[in-house]
Amino acid sequence: MGENQTSITEFILLGFGDLPQLKTLLFLLFLVIYIVTMAGNILIVALVVTDRQLHTPMYFFLGNLSCLETCYTSTILPRVLASLLTGDRTISVRDCIIQFYIFGSLAATECCLLSVMSYDRYLAICKPLHYAALTNGRFCTKLVAGSWIGGFMSVAIIIFMISQLTFCGPNEIDHFFCDLSPIIKLSCSDICVLEVTAVIFSSMFTLPPFALTLASYVHIISTILRIPSTTGRQKAFSTCSSHLIVVTIFYGTLVIVYMLPKNDTLRSLNKVFSVFYTVLTPIVNPLVYSLRNKEVKEALRKAHSKLLSSPQIFTKAKMMFLG
Repeated sequence: MGENQTSITEFILLGFGDLPQLKTLLFLLFLVIYIVTMAGNILIVALVVTDRQLHTPMYFFLGNLSCLETCYTSTILPRVLASLLTGDRTISVRDCIIQFYIFGSLAATECCLLSVMSYDRYLAICKPLHYAALTNGRFCTKLVAGSWIGGFMSVAIIIFMISQLTFCGPNEIDHFFCDLSPIIKLSCSDICVLEVTAVIFSSMFTLPPFALTLASYVHIISTILRIPSTTGRQKAFSTCSSHLIVVTIFYGTLVIVYMLPKNDTLRSLNKVFSVFYTVLTPIVNPLVYSLRNKEVKEALRKAHSKLLSSPQIFTKAKMMFLG
């Protein structure tokens, strides 16, 4: 048991193999979602980098969130698409552990980033006179760096413990990606210490960020309700409504997938809820921020106008294409 010896060299991700009649439909659906997710998030990152009006703390955090979502969806969907297209559902034990490490680290990072973004909205609405001084570039960079570093460090110890497990059969994972619970269930080693460690670390990197997010919005909402004018309340709420929608969707699906008891009904629906958590959430973020945010709309309009007013760009592209 103590030896780092793996009898099984690969797992089988069952994915959506129980729905062969929907294989083509699922492939096309996930392909469209992947393309839209990547395009939307990359567009937001590009706008935040290139448009000087978006060089503010809120959009700095949003750009990092979009970058995270790009990595997040690319960790899971390409393999799902390849499996649906080729029918090959095998994944090596090593690749499975790596996928879980990246997925788990990005999920922890997102918890931290969402709490940082809620704190930013709290300062903007509840401490407007001190906002500019408090949210300087150095402070924002430290918050973002701490979120990324903390997220990836949080899963490192768990990954080390998983790498010490012995897997000796069966090797089927009833999921479309490598998550912690399905992986360790296939181990024939003692996983008690690993399970306790996983609960401790997951709690450390989800509960405090959630508590900070909740506390920030309690203060934000109470402050908005004290604003005398209706126009003032609407303007204040519009600055944080997009983030509140994203937070609600993220934590709502997180609770459904990981916190609710796994009775027979919920166990059969867990895969469906996981699709919302891992596939649909990354596509919602750019849509919510682009459709509900005036600054992003304006930046997109300016970028579009600038592109149309520069025909030489198309001429150069045409010349490069034609050689």
